[in-house]
Amino acid sequence: MRAYERLLQYVRYHTTSDENAPEDKCPTTDRQKVLGAALAEELRGLGLADAHMDECGYVYGTLPANCETDRPVLGLIAHMDTAPAASGENVRARIVENYDGGDIVLNAEKNIVMRPAEFESLLDYKGQDLIVTDGTTLLGSDDKAGIAEIFTALERLVAENIPHGTVKVGITPDEETGRGADRFDVKGFGAQYAYTVDGGKLGEIEYENFNAADAKITINGVSVHPGTAKGKMKNAILIAMEFHSMLPVFENPAFTEGYEGFSHLEGIQGHEEQASLHYIIRDHDMEKFEAKKARFQKIADYLNDKYGAGTVVLNLTDTYYNMKQQIAPHMFLIEDAEQAMRDAGVEPLVVPIRGGTDGARLSFMGLPCPNLSTGGHNFHGRFEYIPVQSMDKMVEVLLNLVRV
Repeated sequence: MRAYERLLQYVRYHTTSDENAPEDKCPTTDRQKVLGAALAEELRGLGLADAHMDECGYVYGTLPANCETDRPVLGLIAHMDTAPAASGENVRARIVENYDGGDIVLNAEKNIVMRPAEFESLLDYKGQDLIVTDGTTLLGSDDKAGIAEIFTALERLVAENIPHGTVKVGITPDEETGRGADRFDVKGFGAQYAYTVDGGKLGEIEYENFNAADAKITINGVSVHPGTAKGKMKNAILIAMEFHSMLPVFENPAFTEGYEGFSHLEGIQGHEEQASLHYIIRDHDMEKFEAKKARFQKIADYLNDKYGAGTVVLNLTDTYYNMKQQIAPHMFLIEDAEQAMRDAGVEPLVVPIRGGTDGARLSFMGLPCPNLSTGGHNFHGRFEYIPVQSMDKMVEVLLNLVRV
C-alpha cells in the first residue's frame, strides 16, 4: 500500500483535539482513541508484535533489528489529532490528478476555489497528483500524512527484508493543543534518538523552533446603566481594546517570517463587566522572548495603575522552548537527515519551525528529536493539500534513515 492510500483512510477518522478540555483529560477527545486503536492493530499486522495503545491514547510499537548493527535505536513519531482551527469532521478528500497549474475548484456548489494566485506553492507541483478537500474542512495531513509515511516505510522494511536497526514507533494524541508530549513514556519508548515526521514542504528539516508562552488576560470592569454611568462605569471591553492597542502593530503573524517572533491574539470575548483576551507569544531568541513577556506585564501594570488594582489579571505560562540547545550536541541527526534526503533525490532545506512540535518538548525530556517534512501545505485550514509524489519521497527518506 502506498502512503497516500493510508492517508485517505486515516482522514475519515474525526480526531480533532480540544484545547479547552480539562488538564487531566487525556486524550482531550475520546474520538482520538478510535483511530489510535486502529493504528495499533495495523502495526501488529505489520509485524510489530508489541504494538499497543495505552490508556491515554498513545500508540507504541517496536520493529526489531533484522541484522547485526551498532546503530542506536531510532524512533519515528507522528501525531493523530487535527487542529481545532478548522473542522476535521466528515473530511471529503479527493485527488486532483496531473495538476495543470490552474485554479482548483474544491466545491462548485459553495464556490470555494484554491488559486495559485493566493497559494503560489501550487505551481511547484504541476504534473503531480494533489490530495485536496472539498473546501469545507481541513484535510488532516497534519499529521496523518506523517503516520501514513511511517507505516508505509515499516511495511516496506518488512516486505522487502531491508536490513535495518531497531525502530521504535510512537503516535501521540493532542499535539495540536500543546499536550502531545505530556504523557509520552520516553523511558518505556526505548529510543536513543528520534524524528517527528510533522513538517511541511518536502525536504524541510527543522531543529530550531519558537520559545512559546500562553497569555490569558482577564479584564474586570464595572457595569452601570449608560444613562447614569459618568464617573462610575469601567467598560472591560474598552480596556481590553486599550491593552491590545499598546502592543507593537507589526509584531503579529501577518507581518513576520523566518526568525521573527510575534504576539498573536487568538481570542477575545466579553461585556462591560468582564472581558478576556487570549494570546500566544513566540520567539526563537530567548532574550527577545523574555522581552515580549515583560511587555505584557508592563502593560498590565500600567492599566492597573490607571484603572485600579485588579482591573487587569495577567496569567503568563511558558509552554515550550527552542529545541536547538538540545539538538546541538547531536548534529549527526541533521546530517543523517540531509543525506537521507539527497539519497532519495530530495534537496534538503534546513529551516526554523515557526511553531512547535512534540519533538521540541521530547528533546527537553531526554529524547533528541528534530522534525522532518511530510510534504503537506496550508495546514490548519480548508485549503490544505499534499502531493502524492511528496509522500512517496518521504517514505524513501525514512527508509534511508533506518536502513543499515
